[in-house]
Amino acid sequence: MSDHLLTLLIFIPFLGAVLTLAWPAERSLRVIAVAVCAVEVGLAMLLYAGFDTLSSGYQFREAVDWITLPLGSLGTVSIDYALAVDGISLPLVLLATVVMLVGAVSSWHIESRRKAYFSLYLLLSGTVIGCFLAQDFFLFYLFFEFMLLPMYFLIGLWGGPRREYAAIKFFIYTFLGSLLILIVMIALYLSAIDPVETARAVGLLALGDESNAGIVAQIQQALAQGLIAPEQLVHTFRFEYLADAANYLPNAWLNPDSGIFLGDTPVRIWAFWLLFAGFAVKLPVVPVHTWLPDAHVEAPTAISVVLAGILLKVGGYGFIRIVDGFFPQEALFNSVPLGLLAMVSIVYGGFNALAQSDLKKMIAYSSVSHMGFVLLGIAAFTAEGFNGAIYQMVSHGVLSAMLFLLAGVLSDRTHDRQIEHYRGLIAPMPRYTVLTGIAFFASLGLPGFSGFVGELFTLMGAFRAGQMPVWIPAFSTLGIVLAAAYFLWTLQRMFFGGFWYRNAAEVVSLNDLTTREIGLLVVLAVLTMLLGILPDLLFSISSPTVQAWFGTMA
Repeated sequence: MSDHLLTLLIFIPFLGAVLTLAWPAERSLRVIAVAVCAVEVGLAMLLYAGFDTLSSGYQFREAVDWITLPLGSLGTVSIDYALAVDGISLPLVLLATVVMLVGAVSSWHIESRRKAYFSLYLLLSGTVIGCFLAQDFFLFYLFFEFMLLPMYFLIGLWGGPRREYAAIKFFIYTFLGSLLILIVMIALYLSAIDPVETARAVGLLALGDESNAGIVAQIQQALAQGLIAPEQLVHTFRFEYLADAANYLPNAWLNPDSGIFLGDTPVRIWAFWLLFAGFAVKLPVVPVHTWLPDAHVEAPTAISVVLAGILLKVGGYGFIRIVDGFFPQEALFNSVPLGLLAMVSIVYGGFNALAQSDLKKMIAYSSVSHMGFVLLGIAAFTAEGFNGAIYQMVSHGVLSAMLFLLAGVLSDRTHDRQIEHYRGLIAPMPRYTVLTGIAFFASLGLPGFSGFVGELFTLMGAFRAGQMPVWIPAFSTLGIVLAAAYFLWTLQRMFFGGFWYRNAAEVVSLNDLTTREIGLLVVLAVLTMLLGILPDLLFSISSPTVQAWFGTMA
């Protein structure tokens, strides 16, 4: 089974989606969804247990020729079903499976159109995990695009009063970002070749023969000298080949040594910023963040959990794997503007969170601020920064899931998310108060919790970055101060003092947490404390890959 573990992780949710559509008893659908997500967690644990932490390369590889299309003088199109996992993607796969299980359990109360809801939910699960496992840009893009459809319908059909507006805004922003990525993906494909398949096309390798470094080097040298006929070139979308400058055609637009300009700017700089803009929408980065608060406010609780816990991380993963992976020189050259955007996101998101009266909107803007630390770590272009960015994504995934579950508890009971409408909740809801306190203190970066470790390492990496002015990370620390302000202020206003609720007729509905709610929140609380006390659980996975990546860049 280990030979196809990654395929199982992707396609079991797809099979579960088909099963939910065919299952006759609607009340059993939520059991099927939870069971499928639980199996996913089990498979991810097998992946973690079998992962070699001493290796820096890809593991659990799966690769099959998917589409091969000869185009005459234009060469051959080669698209592979290629999957693999390394120290960058494995932490996010683990996070995705856990958050999807939490979201499935929190969807237990869904009553309307259950078949559609749970089939779309499982479809979303498979596409998200596919993004983290794909090693072919075309395959990644399919999963990246396909996430839009289930999320659009999950918000638009099961959301709040303005759900149509929020769903359309989410779709338009993300779809436009995807188009920018598509442009660069096509340009990369036209610029690079698959040296192994090209070696077969020119006769250096027989169909079943294994390649080796010598043959690859021979093909790359022949390519640089223009000795391979155009019709023998096999163009590729594979990540490992697009990341190697030696696989680029000598006069291609995106060849690192071509020196081709568009206006006064190198074409590769344009491509870098197009890719950045595409993934910035998903992260999100200010000023392309405005879809996020609307989507969170209108989305049902479980979908807010998935949106903040996983979907935003696809943007951060794309920055590391694709933007920096294919354009490292351009990323280093633009580290200062990237750092400035990160700083603005951190501070702007913090001030907006401080100004909110809606609990879900406050948490949404806190996500903009905390994901800004991910961009800051990536912009630092240091090993500490990259490790911190990966850690921050996992930490924020756990904490944002916990925060939106807590907001959903109040929303489900009173349909009222206004912070100023509650006082003294510690009296009727003591267990809810304790778990909210844990989530708030963890999110504001208290030592002993995962939030502290992620922010610490991103800031360490940014302060160590020689190309970045020290005032950028220094000013970014204001985001930590703002987080303490809006979380503690919310805690003080909602939970302390004499008990009061604006609508006295609904006070009876303010019951404490149910067993199911306690189970979900305690699991997430234990995770954030475990990661805060034992950060090497993730660093031991990510660090070898990050170190090897920087060694390759050097």
